[in-house]
Amino acid sequence: MSKLLDYVMDALDVETFLICDTEEEGRTLVLELMKEMGFSDIDVINLDFQGVGARVRVRAYIHRSGDEYGWLQLDGEANANG
Repeated sequence: MSKLLDYVMDALDVETFLICDTEEEGRTLVLELMKEMGFSDIDVINLDFQGVGARVRVRAYIHRSGDEYGWLQLDGEANANG
């Protein structure tokens, strides 16, 4: 049985606005948020501090180049069940 993240080819992008006092606090908060959601391979793509908080976009990598791709296994499951 596959996990839904197995259907993701490479990464998930998340964009949100975080209430924070500084750009650095926004960066720290978004990285902690993504780790709390279970992701470990994370890049901050954009962070725009706007006085009361920061608009942030992060990328959580599910598969990097050369990884064992979950989506390759999905075709095999479909053929075995089909």
